[in-house]
Amino acid sequence: GRAAQTGALYCEVADGFKAYKVGEHRHTPEIEQELGGLCGKPVTVSFTPHLVPMSRGILSTIYAHAGKSFSALTELYQDFYRDEEFVRVCPAGQYPATQYLRGSNYCDIGAKFDPRTGRVIILSAIDNVVKGASGQAVQNMNLMCGFPENTGLRIVPLFP
Repeated sequence: GRAAQTGALYCEVADGFKAYKVGEHRHTPEIEQELGGLCGKPVTVSFTPHLVPMSRGILSTIYAHAGKSFSALTELYQDFYRDEEFVRVCPAGQYPATQYLRGSNYCDIGAKFDPRTGRVIILSAIDNVVKGASGQAVQNMNLMCGFPENTGLRIVPLFP
């Protein structure tokens, strides 16, 4: 677990929206490592998480320089995640929202190419209580023990 911090108590953050760990989030090296592995070269990212007072859910917006136009960006994502049971790619022009993932092990992804800036904009959403560490641990255990990957992950154990 983690220790209680005054700045994270609901009564302190209610009706607020704030950035935290700006320029120093502990997951930045992991993000760079995994993206670098996919790209085959070192990758540097800027990552600033934001706290929104809700009990579960993470919505991420990622920007990347494209270098070229991607008219078939959604199809690229659909092809890449085709065999991933717990990743759902939104149709072109639609984007994920945390309320549609509540209690699930899914990650929803939407993407758009912005021709004005030459950037790809990727949005992803998860229920961090399930798809976070606990769901990831169950999914990894299933794979390590030879169980079907989705064992125990299709139930809806909602609390809160």
